[in-house]
Amino acid sequence: MASMSFPIEISPAVAPVVNRYWQAFCTNCEQLAPQFSSATLSAPLNHSFLRQLANTWAGSDFAAEQCIHHPELVFQWLENPEPLLHFEPERHHVQLSEHIQSIHSETELMRVLRVYRNREMVRIIWRDLNRIATLQQTTADLSAMADACVDQALLWLYQDCCKGLGTPMGCDPGQEPEPQQMVILGMGKHGAHELNLSSDIDLIFTYPHKGKTVGGRRSFDNQEFFTRLGQRLIKVIDSNTADGFVFRVDMRLRPYGSSGALAMSFSAMEQYYQDQGRDWERYAMIKARPVAGDVSAGEQLLQTLKPFTFRRYIDFGAITALRDMKKLIQREVKRKGMETNIKLGHGGIREIEFIAQSFQLIHGGRDRSLQCQALLDVLNVLKEAGHLPEQATDELREAYIYLRNLEHAIQALKDQQTQNLPDFEEPRNRVAYSMGHPDWQTLQQTLDKHKSCVVYHFDHVIADPDEQDNDQPTPSECWKMFWDKELSEEDEIKLLAEKGFTDVNTSHNRLRALRDGKAITRVRRQSRERLDAFIPVLMEQVITTEAPDVCLNRLIPLVESVLRRTAYLVLLMENPRALDHLCRLCTASPWIAEQIDRHPALLDEFLNVGTLYSPPKRAELADDLRQQLAHIPEDDLESQMEVLRHFKMAHVLRVAAAQTAGTLPLMKESDYLTWIAEVVLEQVVDIAWRNLIERHGRPVAPEGKPCNPGFIVIGYGKLGGIELGPGSDLDLVFVHDGAINQETDGDRPLDSGTFFTRLGQRIIHILTTHTASGSLYEADMRLRPSGSSGLLVSSMAAFEKYQMNDAWTWEHQALIRARAVAGDKELAARFETLRKQTLCQARDRTTLQNDVAAMRLKMRDHLGSKKNDDDGNPLFHLKHDKGGIVDIEFLMQYAVLAYASNHPGITRYTDNIRISESLEQSNIISHEQGKQLREAYKFLRKASHSRAFLNERSFVSPALVEPFRSQVSNLWQDWME
Repeated sequence: MASMSFPIEISPAVAPVVNRYWQAFCTNCEQLAPQFSSATLSAPLNHSFLRQLANTWAGSDFAAEQCIHHPELVFQWLENPEPLLHFEPERHHVQLSEHIQSIHSETELMRVLRVYRNREMVRIIWRDLNRIATLQQTTADLSAMADACVDQALLWLYQDCCKGLGTPMGCDPGQEPEPQQMVILGMGKHGAHELNLSSDIDLIFTYPHKGKTVGGRRSFDNQEFFTRLGQRLIKVIDSNTADGFVFRVDMRLRPYGSSGALAMSFSAMEQYYQDQGRDWERYAMIKARPVAGDVSAGEQLLQTLKPFTFRRYIDFGAITALRDMKKLIQREVKRKGMETNIKLGHGGIREIEFIAQSFQLIHGGRDRSLQCQALLDVLNVLKEAGHLPEQATDELREAYIYLRNLEHAIQALKDQQTQNLPDFEEPRNRVAYSMGHPDWQTLQQTLDKHKSCVVYHFDHVIADPDEQDNDQPTPSECWKMFWDKELSEEDEIKLLAEKGFTDVNTSHNRLRALRDGKAITRVRRQSRERLDAFIPVLMEQVITTEAPDVCLNRLIPLVESVLRRTAYLVLLMENPRALDHLCRLCTASPWIAEQIDRHPALLDEFLNVGTLYSPPKRAELADDLRQQLAHIPEDDLESQMEVLRHFKMAHVLRVAAAQTAGTLPLMKESDYLTWIAEVVLEQVVDIAWRNLIERHGRPVAPEGKPCNPGFIVIGYGKLGGIELGPGSDLDLVFVHDGAINQETDGDRPLDSGTFFTRLGQRIIHILTTHTASGSLYEADMRLRPSGSSGLLVSSMAAFEKYQMNDAWTWEHQALIRARAVAGDKELAARFETLRKQTLCQARDRTTLQNDVAAMRLKMRDHLGSKKNDDDGNPLFHLKHDKGGIVDIEFLMQYAVLAYASNHPGITRYTDNIRISESLEQSNIISHEQGKQLREAYKFLRKASHSRAFLNERSFVSPALVEPFRSQVSNLWQDWME
């Protein structure tokens, strides 16, 4: 039987190898046991199984040799192929626990682990080479097996160590001592569930508290106990015996590397990373995961260390560290002649990892969705968040999967840790066959295509600009000489004049104050080096703007504000387009310059110029904010408030940028600003609601059912009218529909009124509290029933009674521009019905006219312009003066209240443009009147928005607003006087 060929036809490229192994397998079957018959494998019904067996042996000497020496594996899987077909990584712990619980010696432990590992490796290789498993399933299976081997070995060894050395004890100050468990962190591919077929496992040993052992022959420090335990664990896992090894263990990623203690307490770990953690260790900690021991305590430790890994601000300085690491690897590759290494070579796996992890280090502190570990998950986030184009992430994903599968095909051959392409014909043919290629040449062509894509994207993300053929001009040497004080004062002034500065003395003084000021002498050396590199780049960009003096004087405060966070300067040097747009927008808008000076994190918005000038739809805004908040624990109110504030600032900055660039019409501008407020309010209500019901339970509705939530926020004024401008307050009214005199259903119940009052207070707190990022909005609650003396939150019944019986005319005017902007949809519909009923009441027009005119006169006297220009000429207030915005609003409101009883359709809209259109359609005003009102309203509001973005008040020369001012005044005269 030993001379038999393999029973089915196979590719000539791998037939010699498979036939050789088949003959050895048949011979061994005859020698080991008569029950193992190769004829069983040759039965016609087993064609599919034989094909898989051939593919496995063609691709893996290790798997073939294990099958030859342990033919029971083959026959077991032939009779029951279930383990080959299904992906169940969680079973590793269960199976190993059953194997280990009855052993009595370390030698036995080592043998059981190795036998288990070898059998499972054959199964995993079989699934991988036959593409029964995806790449993610293969790496997750390997990682889960590593977790189980390390954890089960640790459990046995810990118990054995406690018998001889005693049990390690420790505690927090003031607490009772309790037994201490080791925590093992898996790093790199192990931590990210990405182990390959021949990976090392990178581990770090740690334990929660210092202390001593009790119960042994003598007492040991916890560190000595866990060091001995760790040494035994490494021996059990790493040693090469007659049965092979389990995993090669690498401990060099621990604090202080090979010279550091093998095991450290949590406090020592925290101190090390706080004081001495290096950039490459941040890169390594991205993938850290507790894999064995006290996993819960390990999670707490990683939460403590997270600020070391992920900075709270955008951190472009991380790219420099990644570049340095890449250069070291490239030098090592060239020195060792490893240019064909698919992991470390140009266009290899490491470059894809660097691309993904550069975004994680830069943005992960603020975008928690990037704090995931698996690379393919990171690529998904980069695509969804718009950090990389969809084509780029798709190409990187395809390349990564291909390279990792190729890595597995190479490693499966000999169960060796290598990423080098084979040099000889037979292994090349086998690898090509495993990868589904007809020959090596085709594989090489496909590989080159993927590597070229990786190189392209790597060069656009992380490659050093100094190493690229770059069309960008280098900073002029003269600016470097200026900054380095190599020019005389006369030459410095001459240079500024030659480069287009007009207010030369002021600009010169500002630059010198920055260069020679005390603030610079106090910054770290790295920060000073970054600043020295940035200023010449900045000056080259400043002189391309329309007003270099204005641009420079608006940007210097930003530079001064980030002297201790100079990663922002690196961001701008890394992104010339971002710096270009920053300079141009700050030149045009002092408001933009001021916002970025206060909140440098907004510079992140300049990285994607496409989105900077293109506002998203409302649904996209809501989804974006929802995703940002989804990654924050529900009880972390501080982080939630920071996310809300940054979200609002970032999108208002986009409005300002689009407005400055002239790409956003007035109505779209107001829509965008209103949508921002609406989606923020929706999330604020949701946060406040969850917080209160967690403490006090849900209130009940009048019919006895739980409220969900039975609460709405009504927006009045500009918010209700979908006409928010930059810096607008929010006029809000809160209404609930909870049952009166009923308590919530929680452990600490509150009556309904108190619950909804606290809900309103919590909403105002979230909106108005000043954090490091400022406040969200100023909330004005004076339009609620009975004004400042009324309840903060009204019941729907009380609100209805007040509107129908007690409200003043001006309150019904305000109701015209009111709509529910957040909260319960059903209650919002009831409010809209009430609003329409209220507005459609019949009114005496003379009385109404007198009331509206009296209120307008009172406002004008109180808020109108009393200012003159420098020549003593009176100025016009765009909003409050005669013929201004408020006159138009009052005209619209008078018309709705006067005619709604006969024309209910005019109550539908809350914004003045569509109100005027509905009045025109109902023949209440003429087409000419409607057109004049709309043109005047849009002109005046546009002027008001522009003044706000220029940080200027709403006063202009009367001549600038003619003829609109006169047209509005004439209409007022006709209607109201």
